[in-house]
Amino acid sequence: MAIEKVEKTDLGHYFDNLSRVLPTESVDIEVVGRDVGDQPAAQGARLEGISYDAANDTIVLYLGNSGEHNIAGPTEVYVDQDDDGLKSIEVTCKEGHKHIVKLT
Repeated sequence: MAIEKVEKTDLGHYFDNLSRVLPTESVDIEVVGRDVGDQPAAQGARLEGISYDAANDTIVLYLGNSGEHNIAGPTEVYVDQDDDGLKSIEVTCKEGHKHIVKLT
């Protein structure tokens, strides 16, 4: 596995390319932070796409019938991928919460 940091200036390009090549995947999303604990945000949701809205500084995960998961003010983004593809995305937001997206 290789964990890579995605620079903020590359988020739009990275997620646009990822959405084009990533098949619809099932994902679990959890939000972790001192003030919120460890909260599941989605389980078994269908990830149909992901984008970065630079105007609103928000990462948007499109989850089919489950709606969207928005991450406002991303400060750090790491992706874990290997030869078989993407395994997870970890985003730290401006509030210090970690949004962990695991492809299942």
